[in-house]
Amino acid sequence: MLEKTYSPADVEARLYGRWEKSGAFACAPESNAQPYTIMMPPPNVTGSLHMGHALTMTVQDILTRYNRMAGRDALWQPGTDHAGIATQMVVERNLAADGIDRRDIGREAFIDKVWEWKGQSGGTIVNQLRRLGASPDWERERFTMDEGLSKAVLKVFVQLHKEGLIYRDKRLVNWDPKMVTAISDLEVEPKEVDGNLWHFRYPLESDPSKHIIVATTRPETMLGDTAIAVHPEDERYKDLIGQYAILPLVGRRIPIIGDEYADPEQGSGAVKITPAHDFNDFEVGKRHNLEMINIMDARAHLNDEVPEKYRGMERFAARKAVVSDLDEAGLLEKIEPHRHTVPHGDRGGVPLEPWLTDQWYCDAATLAKPAIEAVETGKTVFVPKNWEKTYFEWMRNIQPWCISRQLWWGHQIPAWYGPDGEVFVAESAEEAVAAAETHYGKAVELTRDEDVLDTWFSSALWPFSTLGWPDKTPELERYYPGDVLVTGFDIIFFWVARMMMMGLHFMKEVPFHTVYIHALVRDAKGQKMSKSKNNVIDPLDLIETYGTDALRFTLAAMAAQGRDIKLAEGRVEGYRNFATKIWNAARFCEMNGCKVDPNFDPAACTETVNRWIVGEVARTADAVAGSLEAYKFNEAAAALYQFFWGTFCDWYLEFTKPILQTPEGGTEHPSAAETRATTAWALNRALHLLHPIMPYITEELWASFGEEADQLLVSRPWPALSSDLIDATASAEMDWVVRLISEVRSIRAEMNVPPSAQIPLLLVGANAETAERAKKYGDLLTRLARLSSIETGGSAPAGAVQGVLDEATLVLPIADVIDIAQERARLAKEIAKAEGEMAKIDKKLSNQGFLAKAPEEVVEENKDRLAEETERRDRLAAALSRLEQVG
Repeated sequence: MLEKTYSPADVEARLYGRWEKSGAFACAPESNAQPYTIMMPPPNVTGSLHMGHALTMTVQDILTRYNRMAGRDALWQPGTDHAGIATQMVVERNLAADGIDRRDIGREAFIDKVWEWKGQSGGTIVNQLRRLGASPDWERERFTMDEGLSKAVLKVFVQLHKEGLIYRDKRLVNWDPKMVTAISDLEVEPKEVDGNLWHFRYPLESDPSKHIIVATTRPETMLGDTAIAVHPEDERYKDLIGQYAILPLVGRRIPIIGDEYADPEQGSGAVKITPAHDFNDFEVGKRHNLEMINIMDARAHLNDEVPEKYRGMERFAARKAVVSDLDEAGLLEKIEPHRHTVPHGDRGGVPLEPWLTDQWYCDAATLAKPAIEAVETGKTVFVPKNWEKTYFEWMRNIQPWCISRQLWWGHQIPAWYGPDGEVFVAESAEEAVAAAETHYGKAVELTRDEDVLDTWFSSALWPFSTLGWPDKTPELERYYPGDVLVTGFDIIFFWVARMMMMGLHFMKEVPFHTVYIHALVRDAKGQKMSKSKNNVIDPLDLIETYGTDALRFTLAAMAAQGRDIKLAEGRVEGYRNFATKIWNAARFCEMNGCKVDPNFDPAACTETVNRWIVGEVARTADAVAGSLEAYKFNEAAAALYQFFWGTFCDWYLEFTKPILQTPEGGTEHPSAAETRATTAWALNRALHLLHPIMPYITEELWASFGEEADQLLVSRPWPALSSDLIDATASAEMDWVVRLISEVRSIRAEMNVPPSAQIPLLLVGANAETAERAKKYGDLLTRLARLSSIETGGSAPAGAVQGVLDEATLVLPIADVIDIAQERARLAKEIAKAEGEMAKIDKKLSNQGFLAKAPEEVVEENKDRLAEETERRDRLAAALSRLEQVG
């Protein structure tokens, strides 16, 4: 017997253990089934489950469970990413707590410490994914630093270097002076700060009494200026192009150049050019062949390229000194308060420095061409399709990819340097030594490059390295390319694009046929979740409170393509109530003897209501499957919710209560056995359909209602239900019953008819078919619509409210059961209130100032509210119009 209430905490850990132990998550490389592959975006080994993980992993699990049930050989490939900079930070912090600096113990000992930490704490995110109900093939779990993946990384680096697609170059990078490494664009966090715009006078070489004024937010970098740029068409400066200015404090002559980068409308219209410390200036410097002077060291202290006074100064101390000295020299024109964006490192938390340094680069532009063509020709498609535009914009303007990082944790670059700086790239030290001996004609000492590769480099190989490449494995042959990649829009550039490039280059095929880009999970107000806003919702807290199934169903129900998810705890609570409804319905079935009949044939039902529910199950199965295959998770969830709570619970179980429940001392209904079998069959199939989204409660109930309860539902096939099970006559009849009861209930609610009041229903203008239905289902209609009687024919009496159902007019005399004047006043007051709200919102949305300043999510929220209030006003107005008929 089922417990009175469903307790997720008692069920989830027990069932997950059974699933894993049974091997239900494993793929079957030897089977003849069509393979289905999803590559799990490997979460950082340092990570813990957040709402973005919860969404993306829920979506992937739904697809995996559905396709597994649909007969596909499903491989959901799991694994974690070594997360170079994040992991190094964690371990360095742990060592610092013990008073140890990594430089004191050396690289080898430090890496040992990282592996030790990974063994003890690195599985947190994986265990949390289990709590979410994720069902990947855990036996195949990979790690981006494991032996096989490391082998793939070496192979790719060496091959690309041989092909000239990996090279060393001196370019600007995002430099984190706290972490002392280059970082990727993804690790850059723009922050709005209150700063200043300093205006300085640079004396002209031809006449030092005259000046050209430049404005800057970074005075310290002026010591590395190598030009001043003005717009070629700026009349104020046309005559100065080609002349020179004298760089204050340094004394270096620098050219005044014409370049369209200078904006006549910004500042003074003249800009200082510091090619070694600004990305835009770097491009200007290349165009004009300017000297590039790096004035900082790796920790953002000024180096020997600046006057002696400033050498060794920290950058912000140098800023103050430079401003003070220019002021003292009479060269400070003015200072303006200026709010602007400053890039910070998302790990180190300090302002980043564009820094000119030697790094390893990958020729992304060459690799991008086949990846662009693959999406253009439809070999890989994006869902929603609009994300293809984002992909193309970035790929067609792609820059060289800086792949080296100044860290110790990661894949060390397989490059060795000879005594004269000659580089030898090889898969092993032995190969490098042999190459060096051939080059020099003798044995020489080699020094290995200390840098490691960008984490995204190994992640780019994930779709094929996890399957055994570079070895030719059966898994690689069977599961590459994958079917779908599920990810967020924020890593289209950094991961999706790079997997496309590497997959096509090394496997000659796209790594996946579909890229499903899921929404962003925001808070209830539509704001992005962040610790600073104190609006972060922890999925584990929601799981503890409401159960995993409730959270999963919420995320699926809200995952509409192209719309971010506004997550409120109340929504999760609501779907917890849905889980409770499922449980209570199952208990009702159990208490009424509804057990699976192995000989039951749904096509042989004789009772109309049973033929109807069989058809509704078939419709729902088709709708859910179609929605999942189209990545419309919200539509699948809506179809399931509508069927189970509405069709099955609210209607079918209510319709069949008189059949199932024999009155005391009475005889059993002749259709009782058929109805019990039909009810159990319908519940059983509903559990199948719900399982991909709500795996726990469905698996628990399957043990009581499954045809073969000793088999786990997770391994059962998806219901194959023919459209022949849909009986058009039964559907039309029961649909009419549902619509009539719903219309009467709606009228009663609008008119505030007391629930206890039983009123007569007159069907005016009813045809013979309607009259026959009213007679056939009279008992059902009177019970569920709270009617005293049903009659057909005649005309509407005074004091009655009317509705329409097909050809018939529904007439309900209510004058004796409500205060008409009071109800009229109530409805008028509610209409006025709704129109007042509409006017306020409309005024706001008509205000151009509001539209210009308000975040997009706030504007959308107001539009939604306007639509809701408009619908409410229209509904109330229709009710008032009905009331006017009464008199």
